[in-house]
Amino acid sequence: MLYRFKSKATADVVMLEPNGRRVLEILGKDPQAPGIVLPEQIPAAIEALRAAVAAEEAEEAHQREEARARGEEPLEPPQERVPLRVRVAPFIDMLQRCQHEGCEIVWGV
Repeated sequence: MLYRFKSKATADVVMLEPNGRRVLEILGKDPQAPGIVLPEQIPAAIEALRAAVAAEEAEEAHQREEARARGEEPLEPPQERVPLRVRVAPFIDMLQRCQHEGCEIVWGV
């Protein structure tokens, strides 16, 4: 399954199901139903995504520090793993453009 996010201000942003579901959960939206991010909700959506990115990066840094404290070589994330920061960048760009244009983002319609 794919999530296709649409707006009048940008091209569509398409995400695979696990990534789109995670984005919608971060935003507090129901990933099982069609939905909308209204222009007045965009600043909070951007902040929520940035906070989730910061939390993921802080957790990874914490795990590396714990490994060092135990005298272990910290494991680097696998190269094939794409971090949340990279996955949400196109969606944050979409949100910012829609905020500037005053238009909503929809999916599942």
